[in-house]
Amino acid sequence: MAESISPEQAAAERPLEKIRVAKREYPGALVVVEGIDGSGKSTQLYLLKRWLEIGGYRIHFTEWNSSPLVRSATRRGKQRRLLTPVTFSLLHAADFADRCERQILPLLHGGYLVLADRYIYTAFARDVARGCSPHWLRNLYRFAPIPDITFYFRAPLDVAVDRIMAGRPKLKYYEAGMDLGISLDRAESFRIFQERILNYYDQMMPTDKFVLMDGTAPVNRLQKQMREIVGERINLAQFAPKKS
Repeated sequence: MAESISPEQAAAERPLEKIRVAKREYPGALVVVEGIDGSGKSTQLYLLKRWLEIGGYRIHFTEWNSSPLVRSATRRGKQRRLLTPVTFSLLHAADFADRCERQILPLLHGGYLVLADRYIYTAFARDVARGCSPHWLRNLYRFAPIPDITFYFRAPLDVAVDRIMAGRPKLKYYEAGMDLGISLDRAESFRIFQERILNYYDQMMPTDKFVLMDGTAPVNRLQKQMREIVGERINLAQFAPKKS
């Protein structure tokens, strides 16, 4: 007799959906960085942002989980440890939807180069690691514009975890994945949680057309590579300051 599986298991075993083709309904462009904690993504996007700002380009920067709309609800939920994987996911989706409607889409339509420190793929990786269905998540975020470039900064698990542990006096409860009951040791729970996230990022890399970046390479070399790729794939002249 064949062993029965739950609907959640069946959903998880289905192949990932292929990426939607980016529609050019706006003159702007969207550049995203992704990767596990400690992969170097935020540092590199900051350096790219400063380079573009110095050049006078029209840019807008946005980062994950930064909308004031749900900040207080998220903070209370974390303090009281009330967040289930689904409520956590929905709060992040509400945060993203607010930023998308008020910042990302208006500025793309206004002809800006939008830089995003983490995007919908952060939700996909973290929420799947918490047990949410990848297909449910894809449907939840179906309104999101497809990035022109998604840089995936990949660092080996031990390297990324060591970077975080060296700079954190104490890991936060949800940051460490303690809500999942993986381990009673916070550091060990964080490592296992990050490994799950890393594995899902690797699965998304071919289907979502990530540009793979070596998170262990020297900072200056990575930045040079990043600028070259942006220059090749995006017409930066359209975001340059107008000559008087």
